[in-house]
Amino acid sequence: MSPTEFMPSTELTRGHLLARSTLWNLTGQFLPMMVAVFAIPFLVRGIGLDRFGILTLGWVVVGYFSLFDLGLGRALTKLVSDQLAVGQDRNLYALIWTSWLLMLLLGLFGGLAMFIMTPWLVNHVLRIPESLRLETRHALYALAISVPIVTATSGFRGVLEALQHFHTVNQIRIPMSISMFLGPLVVIQFSHSLVPIFAFLVAGRLLAWVAYLVACLAALPEMRQQVALQRSGLKAVLQFGGWITAGNLIVPFMVYIDRFVIGGVRSLSDVAFYTTPFEAISKLLLVPSAVAGVMFPAFAASYAKDKHRTGFLLQRGVKYNFLILFPIVLVVMAFAPEGLNLWVGSAIAQKSTAVLRYLAAGVFVNCLAQLPLSLVQGTGRPDMAAKLQAAELPLYLAAIFEATKHYGLSGAAIAWSTRVSLDAMLLFVIAYSLLPYRRGLALRLGASVTGALLTFYLVTIPASVEIRALLVCLALLAWAGTAWFRLLLQDERNMLRSLLPGSKVGLEMKTGRIG
Repeated sequence: MSPTEFMPSTELTRGHLLARSTLWNLTGQFLPMMVAVFAIPFLVRGIGLDRFGILTLGWVVVGYFSLFDLGLGRALTKLVSDQLAVGQDRNLYALIWTSWLLMLLLGLFGGLAMFIMTPWLVNHVLRIPESLRLETRHALYALAISVPIVTATSGFRGVLEALQHFHTVNQIRIPMSISMFLGPLVVIQFSHSLVPIFAFLVAGRLLAWVAYLVACLAALPEMRQQVALQRSGLKAVLQFGGWITAGNLIVPFMVYIDRFVIGGVRSLSDVAFYTTPFEAISKLLLVPSAVAGVMFPAFAASYAKDKHRTGFLLQRGVKYNFLILFPIVLVVMAFAPEGLNLWVGSAIAQKSTAVLRYLAAGVFVNCLAQLPLSLVQGTGRPDMAAKLQAAELPLYLAAIFEATKHYGLSGAAIAWSTRVSLDAMLLFVIAYSLLPYRRGLALRLGASVTGALLTFYLVTIPASVEIRALLVCLALLAWAGTAWFRLLLQDERNMLRSLLPGSKVGLEMKTGRIG
């Protein structure tokens, strides 16, 4: 099957397909996380804290060493989406194989670097007990083998995402991710050594690479016959991927630098009081990340032919994120002290309640910003996002230091939330500048976010739990009414009605009379 025989770009950005892909992405992120919650206590008891600490480093490498692909996986998704959108198959397969080979070479370089650095890491950087150093060295040598496998895998996964085959991607990713936690539990029944545990992780990544390759060949059978390299496409791939990588280096630094500032300016105990609510509330980012991952190829495909469609997709994606996250953040803001007290005890709750509330407001805005970020990158301008993040970095460093110094943990939380809010506002400005501009949409979005933040603040004022609960109920009623009568379109209301048992609308949708 050639690309010209695939679905047109309007089908690749169809609402039903995007919704299904998003659900697959959410499942692919939440299921492994639930398994990890179950497995980690058993692993700690089974291999001890020292070995478990080393294993967590292995998970980081296995899960996140795709940095060595220099953003080429995302670049390949973008370029393949572009060609599918306009129905061109010229040089498509050469582009895929060339990008994959480049990612493999970069992964080999990364694996070799890790192999060479392992003795230095074990003996001088990581505080590993003498009795575990030889075992750790051999385990990290095994892990170095996985680096080129990880980077090469991202290429085939990028192609599947461009085709909107997120069901296939997650059918591979879910068992692979779960095996990272359950596999070691099986291994420790026979050996507590890190070497077989890490060998199992490497074998899992190799099986995943094979599965992604088979899935790509099934989706694009002509890849078998058209194995070719193309030097002309390298510049576009490297340029796009380079800007993606620049942003990927800056953003995590800004996310985690606050902990080091708090530890330096305040104390290590204050780091715990800050990190505990941050790690909890930041899990909400899984929702927009799942949506943005699906929308990235959809933005790329639609932008090539219909910018109005791209704007519609942005509006709908932001709307869904808003509707999903508003009630969650509202409840967190209202009952932060009670929730923290129940979860981690009164000592942390007293110190962390204000931090959680400030961070929750920032995370809410940051979640909405994932869609314009994905649009800016998907429309071929990752440089704009990376330059924005680079400009924010020195300002944020100064702000987080001064705010923490003068206002403590609350100051750090306010500085972080202010930074992500400013970032969100500028990303929306950039995104709207790339689209046919409709002033009304921007004004409604600004009013909705302002109203949400004001509501969050109002439910935190009363000291009485009962009054806060009443305000939350009233706010949720207003949210439900506004969503149903003002925000949701008729087809969206039909889809929700179809979920009700015995719904007439549901029967009509199943028989094809609606949609």
